[in-house]
Amino acid sequence: MARTTYQELLDAGVHFGHLTRKWDPKMAKYIFMERNGIHIIDLNKTLAKLEEAASAIKQIVKSGRKVLFVATKKQAKDIVAEQAKAVNMPYVTERWLGGMLTNFATVRKSIKKMSNIDKMTKDGTYDVLSKKEKLMIQRERIKLENLLGGIADLNRLPAALFIIDVKKEHIAVSEALKLNIPTFAMVDTNSDPTNIDFPIPANDDATKSITLITNVIKQAIIEGLEERKRDKEEEAEKEAAAAKAKVDSGEEPAAEVAPKRERKAEATEAKDGE
Repeated sequence: MARTTYQELLDAGVHFGHLTRKWDPKMAKYIFMERNGIHIIDLNKTLAKLEEAASAIKQIVKSGRKVLFVATKKQAKDIVAEQAKAVNMPYVTERWLGGMLTNFATVRKSIKKMSNIDKMTKDGTYDVLSKKEKLMIQRERIKLENLLGGIADLNRLPAALFIIDVKKEHIAVSEALKLNIPTFAMVDTNSDPTNIDFPIPANDDATKSITLITNVIKQAIIEGLEERKRDKEEEAEKEAAAAKAKVDSGEEPAAEVAPKRERKAEATEAKDGE
């Protein structure tokens, strides 16, 4: 079953590109026609590319890895933050810090600093500080939260990036390219799609268009998470059956089976939390 339809894309205004004078010639193959000085995107190609992107993201998530959502433009940031939170994925919606991927170790230090401030408020250290020191710490905490709050739980580099407006987020695209991190993105008629692994030709300015495309990606992530959960449950059932068979045949004492299963479950949880 298709994740969306031609009519839904049409109703959301996904086909409206930029003024013809602002176009990027590399987007020519995704443009259907020109109308009243505006390029019209070929929605049949959008449908195909969106399905391709959603399927690939689903497989990434199914393997237990994270997709980083990136959108700092005003009309996209709230939509993207909401959709990313819904599937527990990291996101950047305030400002892309140069080196967020290529200098990830330093970014992790800043995240740790934010965590340490939170610890101070819990263990009582914060209470003994002067009013001026408290104010400085509060300001720093707010600044760090705005910049890094969406990636606070990201312990390693993301497996992929989902980007709204590759022209605006060119630094993120460049860093992903250097690190060979796959990129998925809404690409409008004024942008270069050649550096994007999974370009989705679409209007990246209208809130309806952004909401629809982002929602399709979110649903693909949900599918990936559910399939991963099912696979783990099936694997656990198979192991339990195999262990029971060994006990029944006398190959392994019953007392040793349960601790082994518990240790494996703990190891799997630890890996998922990375």
